[in-house]
Amino acid sequence: MFLIFSIRNLLSIRLLLVSVFFAGNALAQTATKPNIIFIFSDDHAYQAISAYGNKLVQTPNIDRIASEGALLTNNLVTNSICGPSRATLLTGKYSHMNGYKRNDNTRFNTNQTLLSETLRKSGYQTAWIGKMHLNSLPAGFDYWNVLPGQGHYYNPEFIGQPNDTTKYTGYVSDLITKFSTDWLDKRDNSKPFFLIVGHKATHREWLPDLQDLGAYDHINFPVPANFYDDYKGRPAAMEQDMTIEKTMRLKQDLKVGVDFEKDWTYKRLNPEQKKVFKAYYDNITKEFQDKKLTGKALTEWKYQRYLKDYYAVGKSLDRNIGKLLDYLDKSGLAKNTVVIYASDQGFYLGEHGWFDKRFIYEESLKTPFVIRYPGVIKPGTKTEDLVLNIDWAPTVLNIAGAKVPADMQGKSFLPLLQGTRTALVPWRKEAYYHYYEFPEPHRVYPHFGLRTSRYKLAYFYGGADTWELFDLQKDPSEVNNIYGTKETEAISADLKAKLKVLMNEYKDAEALKILASAKK
Repeated sequence: MFLIFSIRNLLSIRLLLVSVFFAGNALAQTATKPNIIFIFSDDHAYQAISAYGNKLVQTPNIDRIASEGALLTNNLVTNSICGPSRATLLTGKYSHMNGYKRNDNTRFNTNQTLLSETLRKSGYQTAWIGKMHLNSLPAGFDYWNVLPGQGHYYNPEFIGQPNDTTKYTGYVSDLITKFSTDWLDKRDNSKPFFLIVGHKATHREWLPDLQDLGAYDHINFPVPANFYDDYKGRPAAMEQDMTIEKTMRLKQDLKVGVDFEKDWTYKRLNPEQKKVFKAYYDNITKEFQDKKLTGKALTEWKYQRYLKDYYAVGKSLDRNIGKLLDYLDKSGLAKNTVVIYASDQGFYLGEHGWFDKRFIYEESLKTPFVIRYPGVIKPGTKTEDLVLNIDWAPTVLNIAGAKVPADMQGKSFLPLLQGTRTALVPWRKEAYYHYYEFPEPHRVYPHFGLRTSRYKLAYFYGGADTWELFDLQKDPSEVNNIYGTKETEAISADLKAKLKVLMNEYKDAEALKILASAKK
């Protein structure tokens, strides 16, 4: 009996050890193949986020990702416009290389190397849920449920598989989060996953969730120092059509004088939603009519209304990011899931008197990027290095342990976040930019340029034919164009030489031709 008992115990111990070995091996395997969630918003300005210094508006859940991981202070886009930025995320390439330069009816070419397909070949289950905005269905994804085009804030349609369109009741940010957690519940648990959560927020026309209407009505937002920029010495800036004063529309953007029964935007609302919207914005309309504003007072009233709605939409976005983080905690996925939050580009919140993006100036060039990678990125990490959105795909692939395809033009910045970069592997000192969309919708001339830690040089072409140079140390608001002065001749020559090097490095043949004939 004693012998039988001992043998049984030995067998049990062996089985236990084998189980522990395989469990440990599985954990080790999972540790090398973390899950990755990329939360990707639209037009969310870095200066709208409390982790980036906003003192009047709080974004606790985006801040949580930053505090538990890393925040990039100089995360720059290569073409500040929505669709092209999404194409760059998927390809790791500049717009001239991936073929998607503008927001127009061009279909994104899915017959090229894609982040999603590369991850899938590396054993990942892939999904895109929410806004995609590339005039094509997702490619390289095992699952998708995406908004058609820009999508709608209320009661939106989604395109699922296989290319079926379904209308849902609710607020778009809530629905995107629900569909994301639903997919996480039913995914293939035997594989690591890569999920893009594409939010519509905070895109124009800024329709807040019902519970967020008026959330910031108690705040009088200070106007930026360059709100009344006169654009002296910057012809391209002078000729744009994106000012709060002239371009921002009272009815469509600020909901003044809306007919909630006839206007097509609000026909989507169900009776309950319409009742709440009507009560709130009818009061805004009455306030506007009673004030009888003109001149600067009118412009500043429009600015206040713009920010109140914009930030209210951002409040719902941040709340939904919190819901997703809570889901990861409760499901046990948080420990082995990398969470990234970024926007497709920056946005103007009154700087230069503007809304929208496009220009190489800081507010549209820089975009928020925070990342949490438990056990790998030290909480509270910050990097000031110049990171580009062509680097996003290579970094995700690096995290996934997958080989970065040779045709991707970016490089992984994971070593920057880990503090393992060495002098033998130098990081870029200059960042290259090229914008194309002209003349509609905002008459921003096409331009290219570069940014260093201190200077920014840009050339506007297509009719503007003018250079701009800014010293970001002395002129962070970018209102003083110092190009063409005797004191800046050497700096300009040096930056032009570096600009040409970058154009050659990134194979921008069109820009090289324009540069060769550019006005001196």
